[in-house]
Amino acid sequence: MQTEKPLLIIAGPCVVESKEMLRETAGTLKEICSALNFDFIFKSSYKKANRTGARSFTGIGDEKALTYLAEIREEFDVKVITDIHSVEEVKTAALHVDALQIPAFLSRQTEILIAAGETGKLINIKKGQFMAPEDMQKAIDKVLISGNNKIMLTERGTFFGYHDLVVDFRSLIIMRQFGFPVIYDATHSLQQPSAGEQSGGLPQFIKPMARAAVAVGIDGLFFETHPDPATAKSDASTQMKLSEVKSFLEEIKRWREK
Repeated sequence: MQTEKPLLIIAGPCVVESKEMLRETAGTLKEICSALNFDFIFKSSYKKANRTGARSFTGIGDEKALTYLAEIREEFDVKVITDIHSVEEVKTAALHVDALQIPAFLSRQTEILIAAGETGKLINIKKGQFMAPEDMQKAIDKVLISGNNKIMLTERGTFFGYHDLVVDFRSLIIMRQFGFPVIYDATHSLQQPSAGEQSGGLPQFIKPMARAAVAVGIDGLFFETHPDPATAKSDASTQMKLSEVKSFLEEIKRWREK
């Protein structure tokens, strides 16, 4: 199936750990996406506000992490997206990045959605694990109230019991009917939430699930990647190894062009 618009890739490490790690990851991803003619937005959370355990790593400091993201944006000439977790964070984060991401657990929070929209930035709303795809119209409307129509929707799986997620691929089709780009999150949709002291995951299914999403029809693909996932300070069990990204995206391109 030939497509006219390049696939959007939103990728990067789960959380800002160091400037060196960000530079390695951003440089590699930009080179790969440029070679494959994919649009690219670099993603990393400047802090993690919803960790499983109280002692889990949350960040290196908000100001330092946001400064690093702004430097990546300038050095590599890439767009950057990061999560926000409260109304108070919105304006500060918006000064450093091109796009704001609404975490899945906050996708119903009216004040955050409106405040994010008021920045005029691109807003990526991750569908809550507890939400039906048709409910995302309500989240869209909350951003539209602000006068901002730069919106994307991301599917990241639905709760399936207590410690597992399942992806209903019908949701990709349903959400595309709203007229905004739909992104498939290939790594978070394979998490096993709160499985022990930290969330687990099933990374062996990343590639087949991504192929399935491409076959159904998506506008973009989201995934987290790290030079050494085993040592990652967040989502170590689901991040893709950076050295595997090139072959992964080459395969995605072949599938999309069938």
